[in-house]
Amino acid sequence: MFLTITTTGTPESPATDLGFLLHKHPGKAQRFSTSNGTAHVLYPEATAERCTAALLLEVDPVALVRRGQGKGRGGAPDAALAQYVNDRPYAASSLMSVALSTVFKSALRGVCAALPERAAAPLPLRIEIPALPARGGAELVHKLFGPLGWDSVTAEPVALDEQFPQWGDSRYVRLVLEGELRLADALRQLYVLLPVLDDAKHYWVAPDEVDKLLRAGDGWLADHPEQNLIASRYLSRRRGLARQAMERLELVRLAEAEGLDVEEVDNAVDESSDTTERPATLAEQRRVAILAALTAAGASRVLDLGCGQGQLVQKLLTDVRFTEIVGVDVSMRALSVASRRLRLERMTERQAARVTLMQGSLAYTDKRLRGYDAAVLSEVIEHLDLPRLPALEYAVFGSARPRTVIVTTPNVEYNVRWETLPAGHVRYGDHRFEWSRAEFRSWARAVAERHGYGVEFGPVGPDDPEVGPPTQLAVFTLTGADGPTTETQGNGSAATARRGESPAETQPGAPTTKPRADAPTTPTTPTTMTQQGEPTPTTPKEATAA
Repeated sequence: MFLTITTTGTPESPATDLGFLLHKHPGKAQRFSTSNGTAHVLYPEATAERCTAALLLEVDPVALVRRGQGKGRGGAPDAALAQYVNDRPYAASSLMSVALSTVFKSALRGVCAALPERAAAPLPLRIEIPALPARGGAELVHKLFGPLGWDSVTAEPVALDEQFPQWGDSRYVRLVLEGELRLADALRQLYVLLPVLDDAKHYWVAPDEVDKLLRAGDGWLADHPEQNLIASRYLSRRRGLARQAMERLELVRLAEAEGLDVEEVDNAVDESSDTTERPATLAEQRRVAILAALTAAGASRVLDLGCGQGQLVQKLLTDVRFTEIVGVDVSMRALSVASRRLRLERMTERQAARVTLMQGSLAYTDKRLRGYDAAVLSEVIEHLDLPRLPALEYAVFGSARPRTVIVTTPNVEYNVRWETLPAGHVRYGDHRFEWSRAEFRSWARAVAERHGYGVEFGPVGPDDPEVGPPTQLAVFTLTGADGPTTETQGNGSAATARRGESPAETQPGAPTTKPRADAPTTPTTPTTMTQQGEPTPTTPKEATAA
C-alpha cells in the first residue's frame, strides 16, 4: 500500500523543509519495522519548489494470518482462502494507520525542534492514496474529509476491471486531498479516517482506543458532523466504547463553547468521593492474580524472587495475612529503588519486621531461601538465557523448595494484539525469549515432574479466544512431603544425581543473617532480574525484568 505527501515552497521557505517536519531526510531511503510489515520512506522528488515524501508499506498476508490466526478483515475462520487472498497488501487501511503512527510519530504530534514555526503553520499539501477501501463510496469520503478544511477532495472510484466496464466500480477509490493545513492535522485525520472508511481493524480494539481516537481527533473531531459514524467505525462498532467516546467529545464541545478547560466543565463529581475505577494495567492485574494465588495456597511467608523495584512487595505488605515478605534481586540499584518505594526507614518497628530486601542471584542455590511457604517468579524467567534456566530451576524447585511456586511470563501469541509492537519483536528489548502457551506449559510440567510438584495454569488479563491472555500464570504445589527436612534435599550432589541434572552452584558469599536494603552483600553475578514492567538501567551483562 502506498501514500504520498507533497508540498511546494520558495527559496525562502523551501519545500524540502518537509523532511524536517517528517523527521526523515530527503536524501535517504529509510525502512522501518512495524507490527504488520516493513515500511519504506523515500522522496521521489526533493527540490526547493516541490517535495514529495512517499510511504510504502509491505505487508505479508500469510505472516499476518499466522500471527493473528485469521483475526480481522478477510480472515474469518470459515473463509480459509480469504485469509490469504485479500486486499491487505495493497489497500490503505488500519495497517497504514499503524505505519503512520510508527514512522511519523513526532510529525503526528506536531513536534519539530528544528523548525517549530513551520510545524505550527499551514502548508500547501497534496496527499494521494491510489487505493483506499471506502465502504460507503465516494460520497462518504466527501462527507468525512469535506468538513476538515481541504480545498479539494477527489475520490475517484476504481473500476472492478477496466476491460469490463459493465461490471461497474469496486469499493475502492483513488483519494487526492489538496489544501493548506498543518501537517500534523492532516496526518491525524488520515490516522483516524483510513480505518473508518475501511470499516475494519486488523487488531483487537481495547478500551485504550478511545484515548487514541480523542488524541488524534483533537481540534477537529468534536465539531465533525459525522462524529457518530467515525467513533462507531473506528472503535469496531463496540457500543460501549463508542458511547464513552461521544460523551467525552461532548465535554470537549461544551468546554470550547464556554472557553473553559475540559477539567473545569467535568466537575460534577467531587474527585475525592469519585468511586469510578480506572482500567487496571496489566502489571496491576498480575499482582492481583498473584495475591489471589498466594491466598488460595494459605501462604504467610513469601519470597518475591526477582523483586525489582518492589511493586509486588508493596502490594503484599497491605495484606496482614503475609507475616514475612522477602524481596530478592541481584541489582543493587533496583533494591535501592525498592527501599525508597517501601519507605523502609519510616516504617514502624512492627511493620519493618515483616519485610526484608536482600541481594542474591537465582542462578545459585541459597540457604537463606529455604523454609518459606511460597515463592513468586513474576516476569523473571524470560530475562534469562535459555541455557541458564536449569540453574534457576534447581535453585528454586530443588534447593529452596517452597510449598508453592507462582510463575508468570508473557504469552508471545498475544503480541499480535499490541498495535505498536513490531512484528517478530519481543515486548521488551531485554527479554531473551517469550513462550507460547504450549511451550510454557510443556516447560512447567517437566519442571513439576522432575521436582515433585503439581502444576495448574491460569490467565492474567483479557483471555482472547484466539491468542489467549497477555500473561500466562502457573501455580506449582509441592506434593507429598512439605519440603526439605535435611541438608541432603537441598544439596545438589545426591538429589540431582538421581534426576540426571547438573546442580546449581552455591550462592557465593551468602550471609547467614538477613541484611537490610542499605547494606546488602555484593556477590558477582551475571544476571539481573527485576519485575513489573519498570526496567532500570544495567550493565551489558545484566538483564532487567519488564
